[in-house]
Amino acid sequence: MTDRVEAKLAELGLTLPQAAAPVAAYVPTVEAGGLLHVSGQLPFIDGKLVTGRLGEDVSLEDGTAAARACGLMILAQVKAALGSLDRVERVVKLGAFINSTGDFTDQPKVANGASELMAAVFGDAGKHARSAVGVPVLPLGAAVEVDAVLAVRAA
Repeated sequence: MTDRVEAKLAELGLTLPQAAAPVAAYVPTVEAGGLLHVSGQLPFIDGKLVTGRLGEDVSLEDGTAAARACGLMILAQVKAALGSLDRVERVVKLGAFINSTGDFTDQPKVANGASELMAAVFGDAGKHARSAVGVPVLPLGAAVEVDAVLAVRAA
């Protein structure tokens, strides 16, 4: 039987990627106190890491798509950790890190790629608090990285 959230993903024409393995000494998720903390996820589109810097060689449109790809990877990690996306009660907070030049100031618009995905998938429960921060470099040269905190139902 298809989960309700996975049915919504299909309706939106979205497919979850394979949950990525950590690239360093950490775990992808930690569940504690009714919250699932998801480590920062990098943007993979068609199996390729989106690299570069906003305000230099990555357009606003491509950066927003990269943030959306990070959001899809967050959902893949959540499913891998919980077994079902239907255990998500609420997306509490997203943290978006945008590899950008010093004069680039549209980090919130880039982060909307992940934020709007969560709202589309979870409805009102997908609306969340958020940080959108410009940084000079990200792991592996990624254009965007997004982490998350979600409230989850007990198994």
